[in-house]
Amino acid sequence: MNLENGLVESMKLSSLHQIAVSELLNGFPHAIIILDTGLRVVEMNCYLEALTGYTSAQARGVYGSFILRCNLGPKNQHFHKALETGEPISIEGNIINRNHRKIPIQFTISPLRSESGNLVGLLVALEDISVLQNKSQRIYDGTDVILGHSPKMQEVFGLMPVLAHTDASVLLTGETGTGKDIIAEAIHKASKRARHPFIKVNCGALPESLLESELFGYVRGAFTGAVKDKPGMFRLAHDGTIFLTEIGDLPMPLQVKILSVLDDKEFYPVGGTQKIKVDVRVIAATHRDLREQIQNGKFREDLFYRLNVLRIHLPPLREREGDIRLLLDHFLREFNSKLNKSIKGFTTNAHNKLLSYPYPGNVRELRNIIEYAANICQGKRVRSEHLPQYIFTHQVSSSMLQPKAYDNGQQEEISPPESFKPRGGNWNDIEKEMILQALTKTRGNRSQAAEILGWGRTTLWRKLKMHGFT
Repeated sequence: MNLENGLVESMKLSSLHQIAVSELLNGFPHAIIILDTGLRVVEMNCYLEALTGYTSAQARGVYGSFILRCNLGPKNQHFHKALETGEPISIEGNIINRNHRKIPIQFTISPLRSESGNLVGLLVALEDISVLQNKSQRIYDGTDVILGHSPKMQEVFGLMPVLAHTDASVLLTGETGTGKDIIAEAIHKASKRARHPFIKVNCGALPESLLESELFGYVRGAFTGAVKDKPGMFRLAHDGTIFLTEIGDLPMPLQVKILSVLDDKEFYPVGGTQKIKVDVRVIAATHRDLREQIQNGKFREDLFYRLNVLRIHLPPLREREGDIRLLLDHFLREFNSKLNKSIKGFTTNAHNKLLSYPYPGNVRELRNIIEYAANICQGKRVRSEHLPQYIFTHQVSSSMLQPKAYDNGQQEEISPPESFKPRGGNWNDIEKEMILQALTKTRGNRSQAAEILGWGRTTLWRKLKMHGFT
């Protein structure tokens, strides 16, 4: 009797025999792997895929030690001990994932038996305890929408506790929809100002005259209709944090007043003659290249340096290797709960399309796509026809084919091959053509091709496999 048959057999008494093992495992809130008695992988869930960087298809039949590179004694003796004794084991250790990152793990190793009592394998639950081991990272508590196991997101998570324990100004950069507002609020909640207000102001949403009174308030009689004093957002944020999103759209005259507040911690309300003192931390965000704005005379250089004391750059979703799969499952569970549905997952065609789509709107767009699909889908799985039609006809602009430079001291703009010219079509076709031309230019050197494309070597390897080049 193989392990999966044994599992199904053991489930009959609880009327669960019709549920596929993979679907059952995806319902667990932790990373799960099932090993047979030879310690080969039978199945693993989406959480473990995100944690390790390996897919279930890649892992099945492979020895678990190749997927779970952990420190549980010589030849993973604790797994053998659980098989020998038939008793569950809970132990702390760590794994090294595919991106060579060490992750502290609480392992719970449980023997699996068939209905007849025969030992058929092990169920291993892995809980990431890095947050518990490092109290400074409790910034993520209650913020379950900040998800990501990709190396670039781990860099962001590593910076957040540092930024939370200082009062210096922070500049968040990144494309629209990457979650800058979520990161800003998480930094505030983990800071000493958490008990005080977090005030968000969109600098591009209002005309200059209204934005000035919104930021700094006004006194009675300052203009027609000002029948009483209004405190303004800076005053409301006293002792807390003010988040100035889309700071790149701030009109030049207001940039001077913001600079004054940052330097002097005081300002005049509109129509006022007495300065108001405030103690406010400023976090600003933009999807624009402020260096370019400065060169075009649209942003003050002195304000840029005053805001750019600390910096976090949020990567676009297409550069967050492995995170799309994690976010798809997360948002599907979210909308299942909100809509009182029981959608189990995606068909292969729908899943492949969602994994290959470039998401110019990033995480926000992905969430909207899954919300649309969850509302439309009336069955147990999201099919291609349940997805928005535009993702099948999306044309990729040339600006998306290279990383943007945000002057964060880490990224440089890497141009695609000079001969590359987008020809339209879907993202798969364009990406395939990009890879071919990059490899042609580098005479097959994958490291150089990955650099031209702005990818890591593992990303290029995965995409070569996805497009059938290997």
